[in-house]
Amino acid sequence: MQNNYYRTVNVIHLRGLEFYAYHGVLPEEQKLGQKFLVDVDLYPGKWLSGRDKLEETVNYAEVYETVKACVEKERFQLLESLAEAIAAQVLAGFDCQAVRVEVHKPNAPLPGVFRDVSVEIFREKAK
Repeated sequence: MQNNYYRTVNVIHLRGLEFYAYHGVLPEEQKLGQKFLVDVDLYPGKWLSGRDKLEETVNYAEVYETVKACVEKERFQLLESLAEAIAAQVLAGFDCQAVRVEVHKPNAPLPGVFRDVSVEIFREKAK
C-alpha cells in the first residue's frame, strides 16, 4: 500500500495504567506508598498500514510490563524522575521514535480539593 501523504504520525496510547508504589519526597510517602496512574503514548518506528502482524508494530503488552517494573521496582522522590525513567526504558527497549509519558499522583500531599497532580514529558530519539 503506497503512502500518498507527506508525513504521517501514528500513535499507540496506553491510558490509566494504575500502580501502587513508593515515590515521593515525604517519609510517609516512601513508607506507606500510594496509587500512581501512568499514560504512555508510543510513536512507533514502523507502522505498516493494513498489515496484521504483531512483529511489525510495538507490543503494548510488553510496554505495560516495562512501565510496571519501572514504577513498582524503582523509587524516586520526584514525578519528573519517574517519568524520565519510564521514557528512557521505553525508548531503549522498543522500536519507537518518540514517547510521551504522563505520571499522575492523585493523592499528592496538598491541602485542598484537587483531582491529581501530574508531570508530562515528551522524548524523541536523536536522529
